[in-house]
Order: sequence, then C-alpha cells, then structure tokens
Amino acid sequence: MTIKQHIQSKISEIVSKLYGIENVTLEVQKNKTEFEGDFTIVIFPLVKQAKKSPDVIGNELGEEVKNQIDFVENFGIVKGFLNLKVKDSAFLQEFSETEQNFDSTPSKNETVMVEYSSPNTNKPLHLGHIRNNLLGFSVAEILKADGYNVIKSQIINDRGIHICKSMLAWKKFGNGATPESTGLKGDKLVGNYYVEFDKLYKSEIKAMVADGIDEDTAKKQAPSIIEAQEMLLKWEKNDPEVRKLWEMMNEWVYAGFNQTYSRLGVNFDQVQYESNTYILGKDLIQKGLEDGILYKKDDGSVWCDLTDEGLDQKLLLRSDGTSVYMTQDLGTAVERFKKNDLQKLIYTVGNEQDYHFQVLFKILKKLGYEWADQLYHLSYGMVELPEGKMKSREGTVVDADDLVEEMYKTAKEKSQELGKLENLSDEEKERSYETVGLGALKYFILKVDPKKKMLFNPAESIDFNGNTGPFIQYTYARIQSLLDKAGFETKELTDSYLPNDSEKDLIMLLSEFKDVVNKAAASLSPALVANYVYELVKGYNSFYQNNPILNQDNETAKQFRLQLSELAGRTIKKGLSLLGIGTVNRM
Repeated sequence: MTIKQHIQSKISEIVSKLYGIENVTLEVQKNKTEFEGDFTIVIFPLVKQAKKSPDVIGNELGEEVKNQIDFVENFGIVKGFLNLKVKDSAFLQEFSETEQNFDSTPSKNETVMVEYSSPNTNKPLHLGHIRNNLLGFSVAEILKADGYNVIKSQIINDRGIHICKSMLAWKKFGNGATPESTGLKGDKLVGNYYVEFDKLYKSEIKAMVADGIDEDTAKKQAPSIIEAQEMLLKWEKNDPEVRKLWEMMNEWVYAGFNQTYSRLGVNFDQVQYESNTYILGKDLIQKGLEDGILYKKDDGSVWCDLTDEGLDQKLLLRSDGTSVYMTQDLGTAVERFKKNDLQKLIYTVGNEQDYHFQVLFKILKKLGYEWADQLYHLSYGMVELPEGKMKSREGTVVDADDLVEEMYKTAKEKSQELGKLENLSDEEKERSYETVGLGALKYFILKVDPKKKMLFNPAESIDFNGNTGPFIQYTYARIQSLLDKAGFETKELTDSYLPNDSEKDLIMLLSEFKDVVNKAAASLSPALVANYVYELVKGYNSFYQNNPILNQDNETAKQFRLQLSELAGRTIKKGLSLLGIGTVNRM
C-alpha cells in the first residue's frame, strides 16, 4: 500500500469514527500549493453532515491522522484544506518497497479471453484494424500485468457473401493471378478483387436503373450479386470447385495477415474460423427451435424474439438455410467456453456493432448459458482521417501495411534531420527507425480513451516533443545513457538521506504504477497507462533538470538519484511494453 493509499484508507475510518459518515470519500491529493505539506485533503464535503466549521473538522481530522499514522509528521489547515506533512523516512521506505515489489504480481486465479482483430478474408487490414489490434493486444497485456491468466484470441471471418464477392471477381478478371505472379501480398491481391466486384455490381445496377428498373430491385437482381449468392450456397453444400478456390484465396490472405501482425508486434494464443463455428451455431439454433426458444417463419427463416428485452426480432438463419453473422457468433462463444475455463470473454469490436453484441448476449442467455453474464463488449470509437471516413468497397481505406511503412520512413527522416542516431551502426539505426515509428503510431492511438472517436494524424504522432511515443522513448534512452556513463550498479545506501521535493514527487509517481495498471485493467483502458507514462516522463525530466547527478559531490545523493533514474527507466519500459511499444537505448 502506498503512502497515499494508506492515508486514504485511514481517513475513511476516521471520518466514520468521528462523525458516523460512511458514504463520503475525501480525496487525498499531492499538495501543489506553496503551503507546507506533502498531501492535501479537501474537507468541505464534511461540513454539512458534521455540522462543524472547516477549521474545526480539519483540526479534529489532523489530530487523529497524526495519532494513527506514524509517518505523518505534522498537519496544517488552510482555507478548508487539510495539509499533511510526511516524514522523509516514509518516502525512502516507499521507494524501497516500490523497487522490491516491481516484478511481483499476485495471481487473481481467473482466466480472461480477449478477442481482437477478427478480420474478413476479403481485404487487407486497414487503419481501423490497427486500432482494434493495438487496443486488444494492450488490454490483454495489462490484464496479465494485473494478475489475470489471459488468452488472446481471434475469430477469422473466412466465409460469407463478402468472401464470395472476391472469389467471383477473381474468377471473372483474375486470369490466374497469384501473389507470386503479381508481387502483391495475398491479402492485398484478394482485396483488389473485392473492389473490382463492387465496381461491376454498381455498373450493373446503373444499367438496370437506366432500363427502368427501380434501384432496390436492381440491387437484388443484379447478375453479379445473384452469382455471389449462388456461390455461397455451393460453398455451404461443399461444392469441390468452390471450396478449392476458397481455400487457395484464404491461404493467400492468411499469409498476408501474418506479415502485418508480425510487424505490428501482435500475436494470438487461439485462432478460430467462422467456417467451422457457423456449423456449431446452426446446431444451437436447431436445439433452440426444439426447445421453443426460437421460432420459424413461413418462409423457413429462423428468428429470436427479443421484444420482451426491449430489442427487436433477430434473424438467425435465412429462408434458404444459410447463416448470418449472429449464427457463427453464437457457435464461437459456446465453443470458447467449452474449450476453456473462462471467467470473462472480452470482444474488442468497434461501436458500430454495439447493438449486435447486445443481441448476442441476450440470445445466449435465452438459450440457457449462464456464462452470458461474463461476456463484455469493449466498444471503441472509429478512427477517421482528416479527409473523412474510410470505405473498403471503394478502395479508400488507409492500408495498414502502407501506414506502418510510412511511420517507419517518417521516423527515419525525423531522426536523420535531428541527428538523433548518428552514432549507431546501420543495423542499429534500422531497428531504431522501426521501433520509433511503430511506437509513435501505437502511442498516438492508445493514449486516446477507447470509447472516443479519434482523428489520426501521422505527422503529429512522430513529434519528438510533447505527449508522443518518440518523446517518451527519448527520455528512456536518456536514462540509459546516464546509467551507462555512471557505470551504474545497484548498491545499498550506507548513509541516511533526506530526499528533496522533486525526488519525493518522483517517488510518489513511481509508486502509483501498479495502481494505474489495476485501474486500466478494471476499465479496459490502455489510455490510463499511456498518460501515466507521459506524466512519469515529465516528472523525471523535471527531476533531472533540477538535480545534478553525475557531477554530484555527495556520493549518497548521487547513488540515490541513479537508483531513482534506474527505476524510472524500468517503469517507463514496462509501461510502454503494456502498450506493445518497444524502447531503444540510444537516440
């Protein structure tokens, strides 16, 4: 327990004891005023219920705190604020405990599955997928750091009408093209044919409308969409030719995805395929029909009535027997809980699917799965560009690979322009450009609260100043350089030391790390970790500017400041790693 947490806990006990008040939380904050004291507590919330003046309450609380907490040295009351002065020895103790417990994480003995990525195999990954992957991966890492057993998973949407559209276009226009013959990554090649299908489909609709057919009818009766639907039916009936084409094109896409994942630095423990789980979903639906939970319409389609839940009626099987997204999502969820002892399953999916997950969870509960209460949709805002929203069918998306390459090149240009990496070998420089470029991208995306829509600006993200990945990485490299120059080795301080205010501030920041990780895990928000690391970097830079280290004559002060620097570097590195961001030792 940190100094701040200890005070917070005691204050609640004391308020209950003195005034019988249970539901008022007095926030303990670092004192940023010119008045003496390390922590300050606002006591106005007690005035009305305690029926006493702020000064009287402050004195009563202060005396009790001083009597009950041995490390509180003194207190003062200023304009409704109770300021507490803490003994220097308490800060040294806090630093020692933070250092000793840095790598210890008590297990929560709970397993959480985090699903992310889950792409369609008809197009390459784009900027939206990048936010999804970075968010899901980071949440998984934060949960692990907070003591959970974590399974990273993805479900690949490898079947359906959208896949058939790419397959049909390749048959019509591909002339046997392969990734090898074209020099394209497989996911990009297949994505090109998805765009080609859309062009063909729109031209057919336009021609039909010109012939006097209304647009809605044209959309349903266009030859290309009818062919794609027929192909889907053949796929579900295991037509050998369709299945062979499907397997070939999907293999191209998987190889392309894996290259992108590797460069992004994300991975998975389990992978499922909708081509398997949709069958499980169909079995569930059949049982739901037999049990009278679901119902069939006259046209043969199967539905779930959720009107009593404040939702609508949901289609689960089309009249021709083909499945919908919900079908496979039902099968996937049941399979996951059957194969794993899960206490929670988190779906990392954009907020455009909020309603879908409401429905999914309700249907599973209706079907009798009690674990439906352990399902959670980590809904995040869409990523937009200065020029607006992306559209896959029109080929206006920002390709993930292109963006990553652009970040690498920008990092290279900026580093060369600023002379940041001049003393490194060519190989070290290349690794650094990649680490800094990817760090800029990841930090820019993850520092934003997941629930918020965000505007991505590559140029802003790569800045070496301000709240950016490169700025944080640069501070880490500065710390490593300092430790190298000092020939730093951890030594036990032989003399007593009185930390100054900036050293105390840094100690308090360092001690908050595990609490931040805990809060980030509870709220599933990497933004809390990202912004903590930025605050820590600012705090360290302030400490560094105000305290001589290498040219410090007092050996005890020098050694203490080096130890503070080492722990700050370790904390920055750990915090960045929870965001999937690497570090470099020289910049």
